Amino acid sequence: MAHLEQWARARRGVEAFVEPRTAVTETTVLLVASTGEWTRRRVPDPRAAADLAKRLAIPVYDANVVGYPARMRQWNERQKQEGRPAGERPS
Repeated sequence: MAHLEQWARARRGVEAFVEPRTAVTETTVLLVASTGEWTRRRVPDPRAAADLAKRLAIPVYDANVVGYPARMRQWNERQKQEGRPAGERPS
């Protein structure tokens, strides 16, 4: 949770997308900044993700309902074009 809080406080326009638990992964929260930069971490449950979003005063969405923002895909594409691996940039 500390990583998520620090990451969100260092960026503008952050939104949270809760990804439910599956047979393969635990519940995760994906934070996406206005630039499309993103980070993802496991959280204990959806309630913990909602509590985090409330503390940070950012919107929170169910990723299964709303999907992912286009700016995240655009960020990944820019990273590929710059020769960086797609996905989360190491902090």
